[in-house]
Amino acid sequence: MKVNPRIKSLLQARLHDPFAFLGAHQANESWTVRVFAPLSEKLWLQMGDDWEDMQKTDSHGLFEWRGKEAPSAPCRLRHLQNGVLKTSHDPYSFPSTISEHDLFLFGEGRLYQGYHMLGAQPMESLGIAGVRFAVWAPNAERVSVVGDFNGWDGRVHPMRSLGSSGVWEIFIPGLPPGSLYKFEIRNRHSGQVLVKADPYAREFELRPNTAARIVAPAGHAWQDGTWLEKRKNLDWLHAPFNVYEIHAGSWRRHPDGRFYTWRELAESLVPYVKEMGYTHIELLPISEHPLDESWGYQTTGYFAPTSRHGTPDDLRAFVDACHQADIGVILDWVPAHFPQDAWALARYDGTALYEHEDPRLGLHIDWGTHIFNFGRHEVKGFLLSSAHYWLEEFHLDGLRVDAVASMLYLDYSRKAGEWLPNKFGGRENLEAIEFLRQLNIMVHDEFPGALTFAEESTSWPMVSRPVYLGGLGFSMKWNMGWMNDTLTYMQNDPVHRRYHHNELTFGQLYAYTENFMLPFSHDEVVHGKSSLLNKMPGDDWQKFANLRLLFTYQMTYPGKKLNFMGNEIAQGREWQVGGELEWWLLQYGCHSSVQNMMRDLNHLYRDWPALHELDFTSDGFAWIDCHDADQSVLSYLRRARDGSFVAVMLNFTPVPRLGYRIGVPQPGLYREIFNSDSQYYDGSNQGNGEGAVAENTPWMGHPYSIVITVPPLAGIVLALAE
Repeated sequence: MKVNPRIKSLLQARLHDPFAFLGAHQANESWTVRVFAPLSEKLWLQMGDDWEDMQKTDSHGLFEWRGKEAPSAPCRLRHLQNGVLKTSHDPYSFPSTISEHDLFLFGEGRLYQGYHMLGAQPMESLGIAGVRFAVWAPNAERVSVVGDFNGWDGRVHPMRSLGSSGVWEIFIPGLPPGSLYKFEIRNRHSGQVLVKADPYAREFELRPNTAARIVAPAGHAWQDGTWLEKRKNLDWLHAPFNVYEIHAGSWRRHPDGRFYTWRELAESLVPYVKEMGYTHIELLPISEHPLDESWGYQTTGYFAPTSRHGTPDDLRAFVDACHQADIGVILDWVPAHFPQDAWALARYDGTALYEHEDPRLGLHIDWGTHIFNFGRHEVKGFLLSSAHYWLEEFHLDGLRVDAVASMLYLDYSRKAGEWLPNKFGGRENLEAIEFLRQLNIMVHDEFPGALTFAEESTSWPMVSRPVYLGGLGFSMKWNMGWMNDTLTYMQNDPVHRRYHHNELTFGQLYAYTENFMLPFSHDEVVHGKSSLLNKMPGDDWQKFANLRLLFTYQMTYPGKKLNFMGNEIAQGREWQVGGELEWWLLQYGCHSSVQNMMRDLNHLYRDWPALHELDFTSDGFAWIDCHDADQSVLSYLRRARDGSFVAVMLNFTPVPRLGYRIGVPQPGLYREIFNSDSQYYDGSNQGNGEGAVAENTPWMGHPYSIVITVPPLAGIVLALAE
């Protein structure tokens, strides 16, 4: 007996156009309804008020009904499975619900809300509740949804091809939130069958499992309208901006090792950040990732908050709590590369879809990851949609874009012969540059007040200048040069620092070429680099004094600020992702004193306009003396827009500088408003408690001068008494 080729293709899971065979079809004056239901023993079709038998025409589970009258749309079915009757609607009697306009924008890379079209969308079709699945797999012969609702059988729910767009779609009625699913893809060239995670999934199982989970529509009732309105009008260039960078999985842990949930973090982290005086939290990547040790930088779920800390609504509640406490939230976001896991984006439809085929363009050797093909519109749209999703759905206040330098240069970390030049013969990645510019235009246009931050370690010009002026369009750039020079200098024994003085002064030559952020991030306390405390030279007292001096320098130097969690308690060991910070250290005065100092320093930075209003212009900074290398002392003024100022003195040796004269611009009494050597911070308590009166003695180019004590390994900040 000759087998119908379509039945054969169906049973072999090769049916390219299932909607032309399954469901209801009219031929001449009769109708045929075909249903493939391998788990059903019997099947009935509803016709009016009656249920009519469907004949099992193939032992593998193909049922047919024939009749003169058209069945109702959508077809309603009754199944007998394991002695239990169930009713459902036939997925193959629902029309496509994706518009040609959306497909056009998707193909152009301009569908910024592609997460509304692709992935698993709970919705209604023909008045029936269900889930529409859609996935981009242009090199597939057949794509199916597989999940815990169909026995993970790729023959049951093959999808409709939407032509040259490469998108496949199906609406499955009656699926509840929480159902697990993946896509099964057969490559049209090789016949290879792959089972892949949904690139646009909103939630995943807890690792090590990798299935996506259908998510109910957001249920969180936002209460941060006041914050968003304030953000929209914030003059961030002149505002205090002090970021506490955290890894949500290792800030704190429960005694049994469990992660804190987002709601638990809202109860504990938010009050801590508020009390400490930080303005923002920056989250290391929270996009779903399979390996804890990647810290989130090996992303597999670009639209899914990791399930380690709860549901997407739990994350919304956390961000809302931050905003109600007047704290912004920035997400560390990773568009530069993605892991090679076979179940995720890598060779998604059996071809190099999201990455480049040529490893000279598509493989990041250092990290063992794939590089996105930024020249492909659908890939660019995928990443732009991801950025839009986090900002839209979770009200985040900005994106820190990871590894920008690796995106800008085709020869990044490659030897000669290991990279391909651009069309002009250069080393610049033109497609990545265009993507970054489009990203920044989109963020600033569609999310007023949201900011973008570039982790960019080279001398690429105009990273934080507007696109219309030829820049990349970021709001700020991490000042990696300042960070490296400063930490290199601080690791020298104080007796040798006089020979490295220029490492502290060189930064002023380029300090205003970008909108700089000064970072002491997670990258500085891992991989054998030691904690900040243990980078410092000397005995225990000197280590802590040096650390207090380092933070004083950071918080008084031009630029917005960022510190990784644990810096503020002088953590002794390197950061370890597998456990919480060393909070127990706070029982010791040397550690709690650093925390107290950081709290006071953060509030000083916020409260004194001279320390933050003119971070990005030379008007806000002036050297008093940058030449005293012999004594390793730096002194400078910080100014506010109204002309008010503070004077900063930094002594990088353990020798107190007594009777030290510095020039000042105005007469009057100068009082200490901060001293990192205070006894309250476990210092030696040397300083200028009664203040210093300016004398009519010109000094260092200023009309007046004061004579002060500059404590050992310490920084002081002076202001005119009112």
